[in-house]
Amino acid sequence: MITTQGLEKSYKDVKALRGLSFEAKDGEITGLLGPNGAGKTTCLRSIYGLIHADQGTAMVDQIDASQEPLEVRRRIGIFPDKFGLQERLTAREHIAYFAALHGLHGQSGAEAVQKVIDDLGMQDIADRKTAGFSQGQRMKVALGQAIVHQPQNLILDEPSRGLDVMSTRILRELLYRLREQGRCILFSSHVMQEVAALCDRVVIMVAGQVVAEGTPQELCERTGQSSFEEAFVQLIGTEEGIML
Repeated sequence: MITTQGLEKSYKDVKALRGLSFEAKDGEITGLLGPNGAGKTTCLRSIYGLIHADQGTAMVDQIDASQEPLEVRRRIGIFPDKFGLQERLTAREHIAYFAALHGLHGQSGAEAVQKVIDDLGMQDIADRKTAGFSQGQRMKVALGQAIVHQPQNLILDEPSRGLDVMSTRILRELLYRLREQGRCILFSSHVMQEVAALCDRVVIMVAGQVVAEGTPQELCERTGQSSFEEAFVQLIGTEEGIML
C-alpha cells in the first residue's frame, strides 16, 4: 500500500505539490491523472525517495520514504519511461543485474530471474541479446527488471509513452496479472483513455493537489457525464477556474 499525506514541494517560485494526500491500495491499479505540470512525477519521485518533500509524508507499506528510503526501495519496483537497455546483453543478463542490485545472488538470484522470465512469458527471448528487440520485448525486459525482487508495490511514470498499440496491450495484460497477485500498482498518466481502461481508482491532480478521486464510473456520475474524458475535462476545468 502507498499513501501520501499533506505532501508539499516547491522549486524556487514554483509550488509543485500543495498538500497532496491520497491512498493506493493493494490489489488495485491506481492512476494519477492530470494535465502536464500537475505534479505527478514530483509525487512519484517523493514516494521512492529521489526527492524530499518540504512537508508531509509518503508511506510505502507504512514505512516513511524520507526516513527509510532504502527499505522503501526494496518494497517497490520502478518501471521507467525509457528502457535504456544495453544491446550487447541478453534479456536474462539485464534482469540478473537488477536481481543482484537487490541482493539476489547465486542460486536464489538465478531462480528469481527464471521466475520472472516464466511469469512474463519471455522464454523465447530470454537468452537473446536485446539488440533488435521490438518495443514490446524491450518493455517486458524493463518490467522484469522492476519486479525481479518481487516487490509488493509497482510504480510507473507514463508507462505507455512511446509504445505502439500492441505493446500497450501487452503491458495492460501484464499489469492485470500483477493486480490479481495482490500487488499495489500506481502509475501516472495524462492519457485519459489509458487510465479509464486500466484503473480501479483514479486520483485527479491539478497544480499539485487532488481535485477528485474515485472509480472512472463514480467520476462520471459525479459530473453527470457519460464519457470519462468529458468528466475529466469538467473536473480540471472547474478547479483551474477556481485557482485563477
